[in-house]
Amino acid sequence: YHSGLLVLLTFAVGLTVLDALFTMMILHDGGWEINPVVRSVIELYGDRFWIWKFVIVSVSLTLLCIHSKFRFVIPVMFGIITISVLVILYQIFIYIY
Repeated sequence: YHSGLLVLLTFAVGLTVLDALFTMMILHDGGWEINPVVRSVIELYGDRFWIWKFVIVSVSLTLLCIHSKFRFVIPVMFGIITISVLVILYQIFIYIY
């Protein structure tokens, strides 16, 4: 495995943690979760939903890492990171305004 893959994986996990933190902050201030699957998990587990989210993302990233020699894995990871960055920027916008 190359070091660039480690950077991508670490960045993706960090974005997941930020997403969970911003989600908790927005929910604490009276917002609501748009994603129905995550909303159900939040209703079941409360503030511990981030554990569920972290496990799902970590397992998915591990599978992508194992299959990183395939041609489309790195572009898929960039796509995931791009979507995550956009979601976090949206959450920051929502939280500030």
